[in-house]
Amino acid sequence: MKVILVKDVKGLGKKGQTADVSDGYARNLLLPKGLAKEATEQNMKQLEKQRAEEANRIQNDIASAKIIEEKLKEIEVRIISKSGEGGKLFGAVTSKDVADALQEQHGITIDRKKFVMETPIKHTGEYSVDVKLYQDIAGKLKVTVSA
Repeated sequence: MKVILVKDVKGLGKKGQTADVSDGYARNLLLPKGLAKEATEQNMKQLEKQRAEEANRIQNDIASAKIIEEKLKEIEVRIISKSGEGGKLFGAVTSKDVADALQEQHGITIDRKKFVMETPIKHTGEYSVDVKLYQDIAGKLKVTVSA
């Protein structure tokens, strides 16, 4: 019997794949537990439609990530913080601070987890912060920290 996997099944395949299994395995385990559905013509059309929608969504995500990458090249984010002697900050500037400043100053919303900072910024000056926008798309953001 040919089935479409609804969830990942160890040793059989991943979600959205089709698999040939014995009738008993399908009727007694996969179908009752909701792990698969029968590969009828209607279900196959629905699977193809879902794959096309997923491919379209990925293309839109890549396009928007490239647009944001181009915008980040031209943008500079300024963060004002209290500092002591020699430009050493009281506290530190973290990825959350950079994300908030970017939203406030330029209206671009990027999740703070996408900012790649090995260590928080602890001194005044100009910094380049990497921003992971999509799988292979990363931008650089210029951040200026002043007292």
